Amino acid sequence: MGNSILTLLLIHTIFFNYYYCISSEPSFVGVNIGTDVSNLLSPSHLLSFLQFHKITQIRIYDANPEILTALSHTNISVIITLPNNQLLAIASSNTTAATWIYRNVVAYYPQTLISAISVGDEVLTTVPSSAPLILPAIQSLYSALVASNLHQHVKISTPHAASVILEPFPPSQAYFNQTLLPYILPLLQFLSRTGSPLMMNLYPYYVVVERKGVIPVDNALFKPLTPDKEMVDPNTLLHYENVLDAMVDAAYFSMKNLNVTDVVVLVTESGWPSKGDAKEEPYATKDNADTYNSNLIKHVFDHSGTPLHPEITSSVYIYELFNEDLKSPPVSEANWGLFHGNTTPAYLLHVSGIGSFMANDTTNQTYCIAMDGFDSKMLQAALDWACGPGQANCSEIQPGQSCYQPNNVKNHASYAFDSYFQIQAKTPGSCDFKGAAMITTTDPSHGSCIFPGSKKVSKKTKQMVNSTKSTSDGDKLRITTFSSFKISVVNNILHIFLAVCFPTLLLVI
Repeated sequence: MGNSILTLLLIHTIFFNYYYCISSEPSFVGVNIGTDVSNLLSPSHLLSFLQFHKITQIRIYDANPEILTALSHTNISVIITLPNNQLLAIASSNTTAATWIYRNVVAYYPQTLISAISVGDEVLTTVPSSAPLILPAIQSLYSALVASNLHQHVKISTPHAASVILEPFPPSQAYFNQTLLPYILPLLQFLSRTGSPLMMNLYPYYVVVERKGVIPVDNALFKPLTPDKEMVDPNTLLHYENVLDAMVDAAYFSMKNLNVTDVVVLVTESGWPSKGDAKEEPYATKDNADTYNSNLIKHVFDHSGTPLHPEITSSVYIYELFNEDLKSPPVSEANWGLFHGNTTPAYLLHVSGIGSFMANDTTNQTYCIAMDGFDSKMLQAALDWACGPGQANCSEIQPGQSCYQPNNVKNHASYAFDSYFQIQAKTPGSCDFKGAAMITTTDPSHGSCIFPGSKKVSKKTKQMVNSTKSTSDGDKLRITTFSSFKISVVNNILHIFLAVCFPTLLLVI
């Protein structure tokens, strides 16, 4: 009886997660990278920064050739963008569209993992006069992808603002703005035919701001709520613990009203500003930004889906990687980044142990080290300044001292930079050195060389860790010992999975 129940549960799990079969990959967290930043990192330094923080999904607002080249032969996937001001040219000429695809996709793929093309950005709401151009532009670009045999690898869509959906709360009553239906319905039909996602820019922050007093900020921040504080859809009785899930489900209900049920929502932008005008933007604080983005990351990696679709977890691109300090007011516009332009964290993000994204949790001990690949002469100049006018303690990198080896400028500069960084109490801007330095949460200490920001681990603690590791290894061996019944069940479930997702593959096996 118990074995039968287990089998049924496993079968149910396979069908319950059917959407994973038709999705190109499991849900993930990515970041948007804007360029209105003073002293923006060079593409090579940006790559090092992304790799260090385990960021493998990015979205850029153009098709910057230097960035696409830098991403070559890495595991970082990128959504590129056709800017709004190029819509007319692409929509008007298949030749122009083919040229654009050749220059910005074919020239780089597959060495550079271009995952999708964003055709414009919030066109229906920001430049409504260009609305008739969206689908023709998308179709022209898609035809060029087909001609290059890349249409199965590179998806194509266009991001929408949340405002294209009216009456989003409760979600079951949501519907697309009727005046936009001549553009949205054929677009959705195209997305359905091509297996492309509905791209949505969803900001619970703006929901709180616009519905002040109606939507509690705790609902927007993913904070644990008592049942009486959860949003309940009176039509479906679904309970919503956070605003983002409600916004995503509003999109699904809106599509369902148009008889489109097989298009997945991709959240191309979501985030929270860490600073704003004290009077006009009271919700734009570091604490709220930390809470929202930390909980957002956890929510995606929980793979819990939404109340309407628990089997589908939308991937999310956080807006954004760096504060764009060159942007115009209001104050919040320049403060959406996870980091300042000099790579110093804008606030302390709490994501330790949650997936691989941002594995170097910014709440951990932080150090300042030399940037990989930086010009050695410029690095030497920065080292000389740190040990001279900067008054860093450089005694340990002198000949014969514990941090002298390896005897190279990068190692010595890292120690000097960290000394200066710690002396300055890790204040913003103290780990810059004209772009030669970067923040890390990985202790750079090695051997007998202990960096200034490090906390020594006693031998006793190390022994305890080793002992615990040995015990854990033993547990792993016991856990991975399967009974013959379990192996049989797994084999059966594997065949069910293949039958559901890859029926033709069974003919080969």
